Amino acid sequence: MKAYIFPGQGAQFSGMGLDLYENAPLAQELFEQANNLLGFNITDIMFEGSAEALKETKVTQPAIFLHSVILAKTLGDAFKPEMVAGHSLGEFSALVANGALNFEDGLKLVSQRALAMQKACELQPSTMAAVLGLEDDVVEKICSVTDGVVVAANYNCPGQLVISGEVDAINKACESLKDAGARRALVLPVGGAFHSPLMEPAREELAAAIENTTFSKPNCPIYQNVTAHAIIDETAIKTNLISQLTAPVRWTQSVQQMIADGATLFTEVGPGKVLQGLVKKINREAQTASATLENN
Repeated sequence: MKAYIFPGQGAQFSGMGLDLYENAPLAQELFEQANNLLGFNITDIMFEGSAEALKETKVTQPAIFLHSVILAKTLGDAFKPEMVAGHSLGEFSALVANGALNFEDGLKLVSQRALAMQKACELQPSTMAAVLGLEDDVVEKICSVTDGVVVAANYNCPGQLVISGEVDAINKACESLKDAGARRALVLPVGGAFHSPLMEPAREELAAAIENTTFSKPNCPIYQNVTAHAIIDETAIKTNLISQLTAPVRWTQSVQQMIADGATLFTEVGPGKVLQGLVKKINREAQTASATLENN
């Protein structure tokens, strides 16, 4: 079965999407529509902006979403997903790809999500850290006994878990994790504690926007971050999407479940190859590919 996977924040690069814009009239049309919807020329930043300009959450998230969704749309009939999943932000791209959300509503929600997360980040000094070389349960236990807010946030692949929380709590947890034998416990250059209780103000803000958005019956299941199971019911999709900001991204579990349910090829749609690398670490036998305009 063909599974399509969609990357999240961190996959951006300067010049992203320019090849699509130059080679596909449909892409050009959708990028221009995005500029109008967002109220600023995101294409200028994507195609010519510096890495620094692309790093701003309010730019990064719509930029990655646009790259993924527009690429999927330009594939035309070659794009036939039998299951989809997205890493964090990528879940919104996946929901447009499987028909649960239309392009315009998806972009509006992603833009609102980015702004709400930015605001939540400014309320309290918070960050994330990558932990390599420890079992998940060891990391969870250390987080649970560390003072302050610190939780497991991204289950990326076996031996790679990202933790999220208050700056002091993250620093303390990193020391404890190194003492427990972590190969690395490295604070990441991110602006806040995504997928932790500190995102509650953003979750509340986004919840209202999601509730007011029409979702359609998807044309194939989505494996959502919160549950790591195949979901096809619109109400459940909404509920899980609302929970996503404060809940962990269960990527390892999602990929394992997709393989158990028959996924044989994972095609990454969007900038970079990060997810393909993670899929291979989760299951060495899994086949991976990048979606390109040439696939058409």
